[in-house]
Amino acid sequence: MILCKATVFSKSKFGFLENVHKVLGTSKFATLKTKVMNFQIASNTEKKNIIYIIDSATELSLINTLDAKEMTFCKTAIEADEKVIWLNRLDYYEVIFCIQKKATDWQTNDTIRKAGAQIATTGNKHKVAEMCIHSLSMHKDAAYYLAEGMALSAYRFVKYRKDAEKALSTLQTICFEAQSITTSEVNRLEVMTQAIFKARTLVNEPLNYLSADQLAVEIANLGKEAGFSVKTLGKAEIEQEKMGGILAVNRGSQQPPTFNIMEYKPKNALNEKPIVLIGKGVVYDTGGLSLKPTPASMDRMKSDMSGAALVSCSMYAIARLKMPLHVIALVPATDNRPGENAYVPGDIITMYSGTTVEVLNTDAEGRLILADALHWAKRYEPALVVDFATLTGAASVAVGEHGIVCMGTAADAVKEAFQASGFRQYERLVSYPLWEEYGEMIKSDFADLKNIGGPSGGAITAGKFLEHFTDYPWMHFDIAGVSFATSQKGYLPSGGTGYGLRMLLDFLTHYSQ
Repeated sequence: MILCKATVFSKSKFGFLENVHKVLGTSKFATLKTKVMNFQIASNTEKKNIIYIIDSATELSLINTLDAKEMTFCKTAIEADEKVIWLNRLDYYEVIFCIQKKATDWQTNDTIRKAGAQIATTGNKHKVAEMCIHSLSMHKDAAYYLAEGMALSAYRFVKYRKDAEKALSTLQTICFEAQSITTSEVNRLEVMTQAIFKARTLVNEPLNYLSADQLAVEIANLGKEAGFSVKTLGKAEIEQEKMGGILAVNRGSQQPPTFNIMEYKPKNALNEKPIVLIGKGVVYDTGGLSLKPTPASMDRMKSDMSGAALVSCSMYAIARLKMPLHVIALVPATDNRPGENAYVPGDIITMYSGTTVEVLNTDAEGRLILADALHWAKRYEPALVVDFATLTGAASVAVGEHGIVCMGTAADAVKEAFQASGFRQYERLVSYPLWEEYGEMIKSDFADLKNIGGPSGGAITAGKFLEHFTDYPWMHFDIAGVSFATSQKGYLPSGGTGYGLRMLLDFLTHYSQ
């Protein structure tokens, strides 16, 4: 374990503590490293494993390597609804992919991504290391979406396996025929893929590596690599700031909490007021003294920091892509355990905002640490605050693994922009209301609020709790159902998925335009 001790601190212009950490001891494992997918525009695709994208069988005539017999074979296969056809040459493969049109462009785009995943999986069985894409389709960005699906499906988390090299995907390079994509699109694809891979790896790391302290180290490494600033408050500073939510959740742990502040502010930033991203960083959740009932309900709880991974790796992508936006990200981090002097049901705690909260369930801990971060965000007078959290089982039950539950106080135009981004990236959103009646459900007889609202409307009462700590335009995304998968499906792997990151980057890209 790496222990961080604050040694120097001073007040910044925003009034928070800037500290310098001394690293004591060494980590049992090397810092996170993720295999990088290579993307390039090829000057010559002759005799390389090549994928031709077409819209219909009529475009087979544009592929001059097909003889008459192969042309007939491919036409018959396409008429039989075969969309991916492999042709084995002497020392390379040709793949014909015929796009299957859907009712909407966003559905069609995702069928292309899924086809990319299918091609990459088959290529892995053939131990293919490089594939080139040549689009003959009229469909805009077909090459991009196919490569996206191929790349995202190639992720493997094998750090702790003896057969790591064998378990990795053989696909290392995706190249493009020059007319199929632009240089800027290749750059975006590379950065986005790396950001998602890094987010997935953070989620997949176990607690015996990724403590709150180590998460702070990894965030600092992301900042150093991508070019954004990182400040971390240790336990002493968190106590000095009186962040009662974070401190209460951390009371059951032998490991200290951290509060991580990231900032990217380019000289050409278009927004006068910053956008603030907040990610829940519960690096492991036992439920505390409200212990989760079965081992099966706890065995994936290393993923309870998926929100932290999402916003931290989004900052990595924002900085790498040089987006003209001033963005700040906040990650409150701790584990939630039943040991030491753990907080108990019935405790009344005072939050960073001064609000008192009656704790009725210690497994509703994420909203407590997020509330402190939401109050902290007020100092920036933000244009918009967006939080991501694996917050409630209720959200997972409601929409399963097929979408994100969202709600908030942002303007309708902002909500509509998020919805559009969700459709474009096939990371779809289901909008919930924040009616005042839900606020009545979290009122306490003994404190200002209670941290649960009852058996119904759980995702909304959790959102209503968070809303109390905001006074700015705000959006909440509950990613409990989509952040971690138990098996690979298409381009989403088993384990951490990074779901929501592409949607957020899409929103910010359009926001900057």
